[in-house]
Amino acid sequence: MTPRRIVIVSRIFAPEPAAASFRLRALARGLTEAGAQVTVLTTRPPAGTVIEPESYSVRRWPVLRDRFDYVRGIVQYLSFDVPVLFRLLVTRADLVVSEPPPTTGIAVLVSSWLRGRPYVWYAPDIWTTAAEKMEVAAPVKRAMRVMETLAARRAAGVLTVSEAMGRELQSVTGVAWEKVLVAENGIDTEVFRPDGPVADPGDPYFVYAGSMSEWQGADVFVRAMPRVLEAHPDARLRFFGRGSDIDRVQEIAERLAPGRVLFEGLRPAAETAEWTRGAVAALGAVLPGIGYDFTKPTKIYAAAACGTPVLYAGAGVAAELVRDNGLGAAVDHDADAVAEAMIAALDRRLDPALAEDNERERRRRAAWAAENASLAASGRLAAEWLLQGFPD
Repeated sequence: MTPRRIVIVSRIFAPEPAAASFRLRALARGLTEAGAQVTVLTTRPPAGTVIEPESYSVRRWPVLRDRFDYVRGIVQYLSFDVPVLFRLLVTRADLVVSEPPPTTGIAVLVSSWLRGRPYVWYAPDIWTTAAEKMEVAAPVKRAMRVMETLAARRAAGVLTVSEAMGRELQSVTGVAWEKVLVAENGIDTEVFRPDGPVADPGDPYFVYAGSMSEWQGADVFVRAMPRVLEAHPDARLRFFGRGSDIDRVQEIAERLAPGRVLFEGLRPAAETAEWTRGAVAALGAVLPGIGYDFTKPTKIYAAAACGTPVLYAGAGVAAELVRDNGLGAAVDHDADAVAEAMIAALDRRLDPALAEDNERERRRRAAWAAENASLAASGRLAAEWLLQGFPD
């Protein structure tokens, strides 16, 4: 039977600003356009968030959040997962799509087994791999691996955002490759686009927009700032987002470049796009050699879609993406290498003789993103695959 009633389960959903939110919204819209009846089971967003109506049903549940208003941590996860297990038992569906964490995957697995219906595991990240590189207790790591393996292997199908990510999941969990569909990651090119309002605070600035986790090493940009300020005293570094590493990054910023590194918190996507358009470059990083070189941070696509050059610190497929498509510069995850690249970007941006060339490159990057990084196109591809139907 071709599934028509699709339920998407996620602890985070639009309008909360996160890659998962917009990726899942694109999927929901793609399914709806294809004629499916879509229901999203998610959480209530932080107070003050403006929720725009959608053409599908979104059912929100109160949940525990951390001090950054994020649903992160075992207690916070379970405050969503336990109720959603019972919500799923009384929700009619032909197919359920589960977003991580693995605890949510287990809730979906159990409810799907009890209701006798298939589910799909959506894997934009490999939690087991990430946990191995973090200060997490060994029993928690083992439990994470077991849950993620069960969620992936018991699923009727697995969605992921790149072939490298899918191969990593296959390596970690043993999931059959025949069950995997790669729907490349991307960005909402209706929001992140080259035209539109541009932030202009008066000083040239770099923008880091997105998560700050231990495995990303965003502090490398802060460590580069003293050298950058020697060459360009008016330069600023602006962080938009949150993450488990933010306290450490803030401490380093206060010590090395007080008043020059600004933490703006979470902002709506449209506002983040304004700051990205006006930036000298958009920054992204992943610590190399820790088993996470297969990721392609959404930051890269967001910057390119705005026409803004990318400065990426790290190795692997993200660095190749930047270099191969002329999206900016990819350098070692090293403060000196990053500082040189930041200074070069400032020199280029502030040189009047290069204004016409910079504008031409801005349009070229945006055109590449529109053709290769449309989240709407990715959502339609995933929706088409889901609606083919799965065996019980």
